[in-house]
Amino acid sequence: MGATIGLTKPAFSVEADKVFTDDRKTWLELLYKISHPVLDAMPQGKLTTLMPVEVPVGAYGDRDTVTYLEAIGRLLAGLAPWLELEEVSVEEKDIQKELREKALLSIKHAVDPNSPDYINWTEGAQPLVYGAFLVHGIMRAPKQLWEPLEEETKARLIKELHAQKLAIKPYYNNWILFGAMIDAFLFSIGEQGDLMRMDFAIKKHMEWYLGDGWYGDGPEFHLDYYNSYVIQPMLIQVLEIAAQKQNVYKADLELAKKRMVRYSRQLELMISPEGTYTVLGRSICYRSGAFQPLAEVAWKEMLPEEISNGQVRAALTTVYTRIFSAKDTFDQNGWLQLGLAGHQPGLAEPYISTGSLYLCSSGFLPLGLPASHPFWTDPAEDWTSKKIWSGESMKRDEALK
Repeated sequence: MGATIGLTKPAFSVEADKVFTDDRKTWLELLYKISHPVLDAMPQGKLTTLMPVEVPVGAYGDRDTVTYLEAIGRLLAGLAPWLELEEVSVEEKDIQKELREKALLSIKHAVDPNSPDYINWTEGAQPLVYGAFLVHGIMRAPKQLWEPLEEETKARLIKELHAQKLAIKPYYNNWILFGAMIDAFLFSIGEQGDLMRMDFAIKKHMEWYLGDGWYGDGPEFHLDYYNSYVIQPMLIQVLEIAAQKQNVYKADLELAKKRMVRYSRQLELMISPEGTYTVLGRSICYRSGAFQPLAEVAWKEMLPEEISNGQVRAALTTVYTRIFSAKDTFDQNGWLQLGLAGHQPGLAEPYISTGSLYLCSSGFLPLGLPASHPFWTDPAEDWTSKKIWSGESMKRDEALK
């Protein structure tokens, strides 16, 4: 049995550690609740047996062939910073150790041809997406999700990723970042990647930049949260590796960071005084994944000067509590269900299934900061819209020049 949080008794004692705030406890309980069905099943080789595959009406193809890699890849992409964190309280250490071990076993099963949970890496186009999310997580936690892996598991994963590169051609939109992520990961572990493929993804996204912190999804603009789900976080990670290979990419990296900071400011502005946000565009069922860039700039200590740690933490805590406390967000066995504020399968696109929903973990990146960090210890503050709608005078918002 895995550790239990907030069921029979609290797993974390606020009184035992004064810097372990109520908000951090809330975030950890939510992330554990999201994580444990996947990370209880897959280390036993039972993910494909136990995970339900809920799909909307008109779903594309056979989601059974892709949704399992999707679940583990997307989950680890958001869980990784906390798994990598060394400076944790006594209350966090045991559960962190448990999830680290289960994450490593999950990766092992995903690439083991003899495992019941050996995953499809090359059939169809979708595995390229989910492979990119998996390496996104590994690059965010190399000491915990790569270095401890058995050599055989490492070799098998590298082999699967090379096979993906040959088998799957990305679409001409945000998908070119998925291929670039695979190459960035290979470079990050000392393997041979394709710098030209990374360069193509970088140059195209710089070309597709539309202004004021927003990129197009390919040559066209889509008013949705794909700048959050994929484009900005993966572009930054690809550029970080490219800049290690050649200095010429350092200027692009700094520019992309500046744009992400601006975009994260806009995300904070989108949070209503009640802790809701605008429901628009594709993939709204990714829930808290919409706030990944804001979470990332907080984690990397890059928050825009207009907003504080205390107000970002307060805003996101309110949003996440509202999302994950909605009735029927989870099924009776703890798996996420299609929807945003509860079970709402009508909100799901044909490419979405149960595994897709675990992109929500990417909103929890600040858990990679220690409990003593100002993000967790600074007093909670009202966020921007709450201040404005309560009558407080504020500095006007301005576009990125």
